[in-house]
Amino acid sequence: MSEALQELAAHIELKRADDVVSTEIAFGELTVTVTAGNIVSFLEFLRDDPNCRFTTLVDITAVDWPSRPARFDVVWHFLSMWRNQRIRVKAALREDEMCPSITDAFPVANWFEREIFDMFGILFSGHPDLRRILTDYGFRGHPLRKDFPTTGYVELRYDEVQKRVVYEPVKLTQEYRQFDFLSPWEGAHYILPGDEKQG
Repeated sequence: MSEALQELAAHIELKRADDVVSTEIAFGELTVTVTAGNIVSFLEFLRDDPNCRFTTLVDITAVDWPSRPARFDVVWHFLSMWRNQRIRVKAALREDEMCPSITDAFPVANWFEREIFDMFGILFSGHPDLRRILTDYGFRGHPLRKDFPTTGYVELRYDEVQKRVVYEPVKLTQEYRQFDFLSPWEGAHYILPGDEKQG
């Protein structure tokens, strides 16, 4: 399998040398890192080339790397039934950069790209209907960014007096404890059963 993936990687690098940044085979899977600008033509090549035929778009996702200048990786997963192989394509994007939409080439990408926009805030140029898909209309922020607070900014609840759902700023009833993970009994001044055998 690894030999077939090496041949596939060499074929892709030969045919699309201007687009490919790097290739890597790990855990029996080929990952191709490309430039985002030509992603549509590159993925059409993967779909249409007789030696590739990656016709099935399985998933699109993103990864947030807040400390990197190119903060996001957009990741496409494809399957070739003809080759019985999978391929992962990655492209790095800055926070202020848009990624070309692939919905014309792969219509199934529509909701995947909406989800990435909703969860990460990545914009897809040329998308026919780029709006939130998982969060509410007035939602603020993008929950899968690493700098998004785990509690969120607002909470919603049903108000019995107003007889409707209301949004309120998050109010925590206690401050977060800082855990040191040394012992669950840190600060306990008594001996628990089994601990008396220390020595």
